Amino acid sequence: MVVDKSRETEPVAMNVWVKDRMIYLKLTDFRIIAFPADWFKILSKANDAELQKVELRLNSIALRWEELDEDITVKGILEGKFQL
Repeated sequence: MVVDKSRETEPVAMNVWVKDRMIYLKLTDFRIIAFPADWFKILSKANDAELQKVELRLNSIALRWEELDEDITVKGILEGKFQL
């Protein structure tokens, strides 16, 4: 049996929230992952109120902070692509 991996879908976010400068994602495969806001240059400079204003965009494959003009993809997070 041949499996076409190009048809496999990447997990996307079902929910996103921020607590104590940690960003949490609940994925469609039911994993919950978290990472510090300080791992991203722009987010590290944001105050707590600005961090709370995160939204899921692009069919939940990206996180968006409109006021900060910052976008982060779920795939990038899962691959460990942080802007240290």
